[in-house]
Amino acid sequence: MEGLVLDTVISKAGARPAAALACASTRLRAAVADESLWRRFCAEDLGLDAPIDPDGRPLPSFQVAYKVWLESFGMYPLPLVKRVKEFWNSMKTWLYENFPEAAQTLCKGVSEAQLKSAEDDLGFKLPMPTKLLYRFCNAQLPFSEDDDTNRRISTHGIIGGYEFYDHLVNVHLSPLEQIVQETREFYHEFPDAFNGRKLIVVATSWFRPKTFLLNCSNGELYVGTNNIPIGEMLPCVPRALIKPTDNDLPQDGLLLWLEEHLRRLQSGMIKTRMLMRSRYISLYPEGPPSCTSAVTNGVKVRASGVFVPEYPQSPGPQRSFMHTYSIRMSVPEAIMLGGVYYSSCQLHSRHWTIRSRDIVVSDVGGEGVIGQYPVLSPGQDEFVYESCTPLPEAPGSVEGSFSFVPGKLSRPEGKPFEVKVAPFPLEVPEYIF
Repeated sequence: MEGLVLDTVISKAGARPAAALACASTRLRAAVADESLWRRFCAEDLGLDAPIDPDGRPLPSFQVAYKVWLESFGMYPLPLVKRVKEFWNSMKTWLYENFPEAAQTLCKGVSEAQLKSAEDDLGFKLPMPTKLLYRFCNAQLPFSEDDDTNRRISTHGIIGGYEFYDHLVNVHLSPLEQIVQETREFYHEFPDAFNGRKLIVVATSWFRPKTFLLNCSNGELYVGTNNIPIGEMLPCVPRALIKPTDNDLPQDGLLLWLEEHLRRLQSGMIKTRMLMRSRYISLYPEGPPSCTSAVTNGVKVRASGVFVPEYPQSPGPQRSFMHTYSIRMSVPEAIMLGGVYYSSCQLHSRHWTIRSRDIVVSDVGGEGVIGQYPVLSPGQDEFVYESCTPLPEAPGSVEGSFSFVPGKLSRPEGKPFEVKVAPFPLEVPEYIF
């Protein structure tokens, strides 16, 4: 075979058979040395569009690049290597474009020797997808004993969080050395609940405690509830998707969780906000169906909720879970009431109807919101506030209305009017962040 036919056969055979063919004869060695073949192999097997090594340094050819990557990652299935590499490339791209402060907290990947040392310290093996995640990026800078440094990066968790009243959560992905340290502390603090379960702490919050744990035996990822001292955890990823021992493309809960988080960031379902003069990733959904929107007389209200598994439960025999919700009010164009335009309006009161499994469990109202009476005008930024509500059983929903007066409360320019808040869901989601 000659020319295009031979090139096509070698190309379809793949990189490893091509390398074997090169040992068969001088003519085949010359055919296999075609750089266009290795460009294709690098693109298909490793997602490379340039001949670079795993640290991003340039190499003389795609053939050399393939060899270098195989020497570094040949102990893993190449489809998984490509998948994890593309995840971190996409995550870093999003962070540098939207949240550079958090991007600067990412750490260089660890070596196989460092992974082996961590496994020896822990006393058990890490799942293959998790090991690869840390080969490419050792998560985020660890928290230290320096409170000033911790405060400076405290809102820069790449998982993000939420704030309501005095409850502030911002979740950071833990680096390998912090995983080992915090896992030891965790087992020491809760020996009866977790001994023998091969759990590691993979993500934590600097503010209010919130802990994510990976089960290294079955690949499942959990979040601790307020009852974590007695071993209570909730799954964060659909169990049916977890395949830690799949020979071709294993996937554990941590990889699936991070990929879903990235999809939400890329789609705009969750975005960054400002908090205490610092940017952070807000977990309150920004798009439908989780975030609802309604416009009444020119006043727009957007609303969405987040499940809060770590929040302390209220005393009593009936178990309930806490949900926080975010309300955003604005006047995109103009306030119009009865054919009359107004330059501003001010909130006076609120009314909420909260349902659990379609049964009304709360019907409440009151003046203002969190002690404030915002004045809205066309073109201004959204007024945003967060609150919370317990729910005895999910799924549930919240709907209601706000009472506004044209002008200001101290000098009304017209009759009060009601602004609708469209029903928004409160649920325990398949993916918990």
